[in-house]
Amino acid sequence: MFKLRISFIIFLSWSIFGNATITNAKNALKSIPSRKEILKLTTEASDLLHESNFEKSFTTSRLALHYAIARKDNFLIARSYNTIGANYEQLSEFDKAILYYKKGLEFANLAKNDTVKNWINNNLGNIYCFEKKDYTAGISYFNESLLFSEKNNDSSRIFYTKLKIARAYFDINQFDKGKIYLEYVNNHKLNYGNESNLVVLNMLNGMYNGYINQHSKADAYFLKAIQVGLETKNKTDLSFSFLKYSNYLFKIKDFKKAYLYLVKYNKLTKEINNSLNIKRAKLVGINVELDEYKRKVDTITAENSLQYQNLKKSKIIVLLFIVVICILLLQLYTLYKNYLFKKKANSDLTLANAELTLAKEKAIEASMLKSQFVSTISHELRTPLYGVVGITNMLLEEHKELENSPHLASLKFSARYLLSLINDVLQINKIEENRIVLEELTFNISDEIEMIVNSLSFIAKNHNNTIQTNIDKDIPEFLIGDKLRFSQVLINLVSNALKFTNDGVVTISAKLIKKEGLKHHIEFKIKDTGVGIAKEDQAKVFDTFTQVGRKEIDYQGTGLGLPIVKKLLELFGSTIEIESDLGKGTTFSFTIAFDSDIVKTNEIINNIVVDLSSGQVFTVLIVDDNVINCMVTRKIIEKRNYKCSVVNSGKDAIDIVQKNPFDIILMDINMPEMNGFEASKIIRSKGVTAPIIALTAFNKEEIIEQALAVGMNDIIVKPFESNILFKTINQLIYKV
Repeated sequence: MFKLRISFIIFLSWSIFGNATITNAKNALKSIPSRKEILKLTTEASDLLHESNFEKSFTTSRLALHYAIARKDNFLIARSYNTIGANYEQLSEFDKAILYYKKGLEFANLAKNDTVKNWINNNLGNIYCFEKKDYTAGISYFNESLLFSEKNNDSSRIFYTKLKIARAYFDINQFDKGKIYLEYVNNHKLNYGNESNLVVLNMLNGMYNGYINQHSKADAYFLKAIQVGLETKNKTDLSFSFLKYSNYLFKIKDFKKAYLYLVKYNKLTKEINNSLNIKRAKLVGINVELDEYKRKVDTITAENSLQYQNLKKSKIIVLLFIVVICILLLQLYTLYKNYLFKKKANSDLTLANAELTLAKEKAIEASMLKSQFVSTISHELRTPLYGVVGITNMLLEEHKELENSPHLASLKFSARYLLSLINDVLQINKIEENRIVLEELTFNISDEIEMIVNSLSFIAKNHNNTIQTNIDKDIPEFLIGDKLRFSQVLINLVSNALKFTNDGVVTISAKLIKKEGLKHHIEFKIKDTGVGIAKEDQAKVFDTFTQVGRKEIDYQGTGLGLPIVKKLLELFGSTIEIESDLGKGTTFSFTIAFDSDIVKTNEIINNIVVDLSSGQVFTVLIVDDNVINCMVTRKIIEKRNYKCSVVNSGKDAIDIVQKNPFDIILMDINMPEMNGFEASKIIRSKGVTAPIIALTAFNKEEIIEQALAVGMNDIIVKPFESNILFKTINQLIYKV
């Protein structure tokens, strides 16, 4: 009888709640337009793109994508993504363009539509070849597009794609491979050529004839390309014609005309990039990405709602079962009372031990994950930063005309500052334990502040701010101190001031307040006219990972800037003070005592290590799977006139060292298949005695034991100064 009552209670609960969510799904598609209407929207978005009306094209294609996803029409989704990607391509947002093109390609494959596949592969080929300069990937996409064009017997598409392939091969000086494609487009230009591709066709003929030294024909073709470009106002292809013609003139040593056409190229390129339509459209393009996130949020919300309904029903069922179980427990209570009392102490102790064991395991796991994260993020940040620093130096060295460019100087300064910031932020415990030692370098206050102002000018421009400086003339020309840490303090404070100020002024002032022997006490103030900080929040801004909201406005940041400033100033023996009123602005002030000693300044300059062994030529092997890092390292090595060989894997390094002798081996650590440790160990086992230097983005302390164990001689952390590399090479080769 008791079991019968339980069954009746369960059956009653299912009868009441089992039919609560059956009738809601059938009304979802009522407000979605028809497929024909959505197709019309995608066509309209494409037409607007061709008219360079990017703003309306973005809006229309976004709306079409929304409806297409709701209708689950793979063809329309692919076409919408293609148009969005094309808009981003026109805006020079190439990474975003690639993202949306590849999304479109996924849906085009699902729709099995060769036409859209053709379009998207062609567009991807354009970006990879002519924007990313990844010609291998770009030509691969062009060949895919060509297959679909030939499958559909689309002669005009075949003509257009082969023209692009010829251009790609010519760009990388593979004229023999591109010749067959150029011959095809020349033979069919009367049938499929038009004003939009006539400029490129004449330019390619000029490049090819220049390559085979048919100079009169080359000159005629280039001038024809420029003439057609001027007549049709095809600015993009005209600008490339100016550039290629300038390169050709430089090749035949007609430097005056080469310079003239290079100036025309730069002027026209600047005009294209400053288009008002592009600036307006970039703002609208953000909405496309927001839609992507909104769709994900809507999906998650719908799933949560369903889970909530299920959970609600589950709770009722659980409650019913609990009631039943409680009745059973009440009946059995008397029988188990003595047993539970005896076991209670042991049960509590066992549970406590289990919880302690679990907590310990979680703490160990969290510590390991933290260490792994710090190591991984440090490596992943330093690797691309090595490319930024290296390529910046290459630009300064290879293009002397840019030597006085404030923009390039600011880029180099910002990259070096970013490297210092990465090292300090990722090792914040090192700062807290006071294990950072300040360096003594000579520098000029005015130059450092001017460099900081230049590097932060883009932030000032974004917020419509002006930066003013007020430097006391009594401050000595040369000071001695850690200028990199000082710059880090100043940049954090000035960038904060700019971020919290709009249409205002940020003032940087430096005043000599007193002298004590060689010590010059200089007071620095960073004052802004921004939103200010409330009194109750002023003590919080220096807490780690704390962000104080001002007027509920969302200001981005990590919450580490001001804490790092405070800790660095403590290393200088200084403190920071804050004065602020809401709505009026904020002033940060601090005082640092720098040395000023002509004798010590000259000693520092004279003690700078100069490598005097540049006359010696060494053979160097570079082992690195990162193409950009290989290029940067190779440029640094070859600038010293050393002979250089490059391989991209540990296995290739093992093969080449057995065939050719090298004076030094530069080995990356983190490589696929076989890392630098494994490769070095095998190289040593083969009897190779050449010194091996680990060039790595890992912290030196993390790998030094393992590096020495496998036979490596030294470690240099990327990014690095070239003089440090050459000094290390000389020390290892000459064993000094």
